[in-house]
Amino acid sequence: MHRLVTVLGILLALVAGLPAAAPADPDVRIGRIENGLRPFTSPAAMLQPDAAEPAGTATLAERMRHYQVPGVGLAVVAGGGVAWARSYGVMDAGTAAPVTAATRFEAASTSKFVTAVLALHLVQTGRLELDRDVNDYLKSWRVPDTDHTRVEKVTLRRLLTHQAGLPATNFGTDPDDAVPTLAQVLGGVRPAVNKPAVPELVPGTRWQYSNIGYVVIQQVLEDVTGRPFPELAEAMLFRPLGMSASSFRYPLDPPAQRQEAMPHDATGAVRRPIMHRSAFAHGGLTTTPTDLAVFAHEIMRAYQGQSDRILSRESARRLLHPELNLDPRMFGLPLAEGLGVMLMGEGTDRAFAHPGSNLPGLNCWLVGWPERGTAVVVMTNGAQGEVLAMEIIAAFHREYNREH
Repeated sequence: MHRLVTVLGILLALVAGLPAAAPADPDVRIGRIENGLRPFTSPAAMLQPDAAEPAGTATLAERMRHYQVPGVGLAVVAGGGVAWARSYGVMDAGTAAPVTAATRFEAASTSKFVTAVLALHLVQTGRLELDRDVNDYLKSWRVPDTDHTRVEKVTLRRLLTHQAGLPATNFGTDPDDAVPTLAQVLGGVRPAVNKPAVPELVPGTRWQYSNIGYVVIQQVLEDVTGRPFPELAEAMLFRPLGMSASSFRYPLDPPAQRQEAMPHDATGAVRRPIMHRSAFAHGGLTTTPTDLAVFAHEIMRAYQGQSDRILSRESARRLLHPELNLDPRMFGLPLAEGLGVMLMGEGTDRAFAHPGSNLPGLNCWLVGWPERGTAVVVMTNGAQGEVLAMEIIAAFHREYNREH
């Protein structure tokens, strides 16, 4: 949770009101980003681009060495589509296999944004309601009846916006352990090793970031559709958008495993992936930067009324509408919670964003400006990749969302 708050605080600095960028040759822009990284000093520096900034700039390769991040994948949305994607470094420092356009990274908590879109699609088609007690939909497991739920019920809206009162638990798992069922995860029963999905607070009274809240959403979607969550995501989202390198299934099949980026700790040493094998909706997506850029582009097209393949314009605007304002003292900037995504800044410069970080060293960031039609996805395979990604996103923001 602390890492997520830190990341969101830095991301907030990227949504300053800046004029649109003038057209430029893509290779020129790529070069300026790759050679124009600046160390972060404070979020305020990004809000005031003419204020004092670090004196020098560094190359992406230099910053990767500085943070001991072996590999980076980057994709950019601009000019009406995925403008370009680049790969840097290696998937696995032990084998020196290069990162390529086909390399699959863990999206970590950015998976929640994808889960939210799946849920809203079912709301749009009338199969779910945002403000109905989720126990009306649940069959395989039910939210326990407690003093808190007798006051207010757990609803889909509250789950999406982290207001269901559920614990902020993480999901430790060992690839050699038995795989818990989803009901065991939700109940906190061995072999699951997480807190159970029992409200600690009266639903609707407080924002508390909750991974297990999204596992409840997974169970709701599975019970309503009668389909396993990975299969549902493929049918409703990945195949329609051509996201052929995206999956909530884990372990990956053998061909995909050969393209899987390995996590690396803060020293750059290779570690085994720690991915849950039954709870997926909160952080179990594996994908590529290009696939996530396609996803971001589709959300922005729906928001502008240019596509309804997944969400209608109304649903996309509901997704990106502030459900509640979070305390600006958290980061010193306007921050709101949408339906499964953070909203930062105000007016035409409001951005949507969802970072993610899976131990022991895989990170993902998706940031988009729907009024501008620009977005950037950065995925890394090093424990210190979150700060490096912020530097890359800042360079993107300077290049694409301001005049030169």
